[in-house]
Amino acid sequence: MSLLDNLFGGRKTEMIAADQALPGSDAPRFDVPATHAVLGTPIQGPFPQNLEIAYFGLGCFWGAERLFWQLPGVYSTAVGYMGGFTPNPTYEEVCSGKTGHTEAVMVVFDPALVSYADLVKTFFEEHDPTQGMRQGNDLGTQYRSAIYPTSDEQDRTAREIAESFGPKLEAAGYGEITTEIAPAGPFYYAEDYHQQYLHKVPNGYCGLAGTGVSCPVPWATAPVSGGSDEVDVLDLKLPQSDDEWRERLTPMQYHVLREAGTERPFTGEYVDTETDGVYRCAACGNQLFDSGTKYHSGCGWPSFTEALPGATEYLTDTSHGMIRTEVRCARCHSHLGHVFPDGPREAGGNRYCMNSVSLDLIEK
Repeated sequence: MSLLDNLFGGRKTEMIAADQALPGSDAPRFDVPATHAVLGTPIQGPFPQNLEIAYFGLGCFWGAERLFWQLPGVYSTAVGYMGGFTPNPTYEEVCSGKTGHTEAVMVVFDPALVSYADLVKTFFEEHDPTQGMRQGNDLGTQYRSAIYPTSDEQDRTAREIAESFGPKLEAAGYGEITTEIAPAGPFYYAEDYHQQYLHKVPNGYCGLAGTGVSCPVPWATAPVSGGSDEVDVLDLKLPQSDDEWRERLTPMQYHVLREAGTERPFTGEYVDTETDGVYRCAACGNQLFDSGTKYHSGCGWPSFTEALPGATEYLTDTSHGMIRTEVRCARCHSHLGHVFPDGPREAGGNRYCMNSVSLDLIEK
């Protein structure tokens, strides 16, 4: 990357004015592959209607794209150029600093498996969003930190998380967040050789370096679905030590929630419950599931077709010789259970298989 920076003047750190930008082209000047080299999914739309699209810029897009395609719930990714003025730019033009674009990653994701808040959290934790027109040794406007929301809800989420993360970065000795947050404009696909570059070149350059500061995801007071009363999802202060967790939880809850254990099938309190209400995290009170999404799967654990938006986070679990998707509370990161793709098709096809001791039912 640095060689091209030097050849094409990419070390420019001042944003170019629109009337000084390169003219570009009315149409793309190169072909874009149809299929993701890792995931085997399309990288160009239209995408299935149940999916959402997010756009992020966090420095060199080679490493940034790999970061997102590895996340559970991500359907496809692609790299390209956003936030500038020149239509259909080439990589060389973007590196000149005369297009106004930043290197960006398009993330196509299933919100039933990974929330937009999860993606924003990953974005903030995996690079330094305080550096302005650079990322590490990569200097230039094309390396600036950026989030381009595709909806008002995405915009609110991105700004709330940035606002909550800023003080933590400052407390750790970093400056103010410089991330550009602006409505998504055109996404221009990058050239073929840039797509999934670090899959094609496993030892290729990756300039990503996080700050080591954990990004909190703020949760506000929200109404119980279908009811008029409000339930404060932050009514329980999070323990700061393992001893405090042990004091709060029963031994069985601690084993499941904090040690990723599993209760025996057909023994949990909520296996056959049909009471209307909202299921919260037994460790912190975060709202997780609406009772309307609960169904009898016959597996022996409470089962749901979907989680509340932004309530859960997902990790790849390779224990016991299997590859599964672990579900955790997005607020306190406690283990809840796993999600499997064998749920009712008419409800999205997912089965959230949860432990009863991880849940607390608040009746409507």
